Amino acid sequence: MNAPVVTRFAPSPTGFLHIGGARTALFNWLYARGRGGKFLLRIEDTDRARSTPEATEAILKGMAWLGLDHDGEIVSQFENAPRHAEVANELLAAGKAFKCFASQDEITAFREAAKAEGRSTLYRSPWRDADPASHPDAPYVIRIKAPLEGTTVIRDQVQGDVTIRNDQLDDMILLRSDGTPVYMLAVVVDDHDMGVTHVVRGDDHLNNAARQMMIYEAMGWDVPVWAHIPLIHGTDGKKLSKRHGALGAQEYQVMGYPAAGMRNYLARLGWSHGDDEFFTDAQAQEWFDLDGIRKSPAQFDLKKLENLCGQHIAQADDAALRREIEAYLEAAGLPALTAPQAEGLERAMYCLKDRAKTFPELLEKAAFVIAERPITPDEKAAKNLDTVSRGILSELTPQLQNASWNKETLEEVLNGFAAAHDTKFGKLAGPLRAALAGRAVTPSVFDMMLVLGRDETLARLTDAAA
Repeated sequence: MNAPVVTRFAPSPTGFLHIGGARTALFNWLYARGRGGKFLLRIEDTDRARSTPEATEAILKGMAWLGLDHDGEIVSQFENAPRHAEVANELLAAGKAFKCFASQDEITAFREAAKAEGRSTLYRSPWRDADPASHPDAPYVIRIKAPLEGTTVIRDQVQGDVTIRNDQLDDMILLRSDGTPVYMLAVVVDDHDMGVTHVVRGDDHLNNAARQMMIYEAMGWDVPVWAHIPLIHGTDGKKLSKRHGALGAQEYQVMGYPAAGMRNYLARLGWSHGDDEFFTDAQAQEWFDLDGIRKSPAQFDLKKLENLCGQHIAQADDAALRREIEAYLEAAGLPALTAPQAEGLERAMYCLKDRAKTFPELLEKAAFVIAERPITPDEKAAKNLDTVSRGILSELTPQLQNASWNKETLEEVLNGFAAAHDTKFGKLAGPLRAALAGRAVTPSVFDMMLVLGRDETLARLTDAAA
């Protein structure tokens, strides 16, 4: 029986959750969730100078917004330092690592001489096979004994087999002279102790895999399945950076993109399932596999993101959409909706969510239901409220007083009223939009009347006529 799948996301808390990191987290989450496995979270906080609690909080918030829930407690790499040191000392005792007493000046001098002579600058410590009896009483680092001959093959699910000559691998430091573990050791020990079966991460870590495999093999541990995914580029083909726009996952929440649309788009960045563009979370979990990941970098395209977000808004459940919009307003530091406004917004969803690509676009269309009396028309709408229009509205209001409040009856009354005044309904629409919403561009007049209800509609028309 196959062991259960365990993936992990291991960000460094030195800033926000970058879009590239968000996609890596998503790929790990999809792979584990689609196989009934576990998705774990580890904070790689060993760089004490740059790691901050604020950055950890920003990463957790970004993941929460994207709906990427993790299993078990969050692991702190820094807190595991004693365990990492224990493994280094175990390798030392087994003769698979050694104490190196070379000073930084000696190593620098060796490299400079090698460079001048055109030799490899890969440092080979003279202490590798030294007799422990000759060890001085001086500070030392612990280095692993790299294989000297043959090759190391990284069997990668995305990149294919990558072969590295062992004479290219140095006797990597495991423990610094102050007893602190290096990142390479910490990652391997944590992944092993957490039971990680699949390491899915950026292809900038591909070369690290060969060096990390030395530790797995020296300890006799199972090497995980590797999957190194290409980085994300901007539409100009260059690595994604600030100049391409927002970079943090949470910035997209503040800009009003729905999380489901963002998940869908990030899943499609560098991975595909046939020609499917739009899909649900359930489909993504069922379909996602490592062999669908492309080798070449993906391009981040805001137009495609918006298009997918529009489709997700249109398909969303109205109550869930209302809750997500309320969370968006809070994240963006905008005024919260009152209970009646939020209820009105949910009632109006059916006529708002088509063709809105972001929450600000949807809220713009929802102005009529969020606004409170008296409605102040904007400049464009005000032009539709001249003396003649006001007279028409005051004549129309009593005719709506006793009408049945459904679309068919309202259409009948308004079209009949227009015909009686020898005009088309289109001529009435401008003043009605101005009266009901204070805007020139709105959902249909009938939809607004139905959402607002009889009393509010008549009150607004009366205000405008006056």
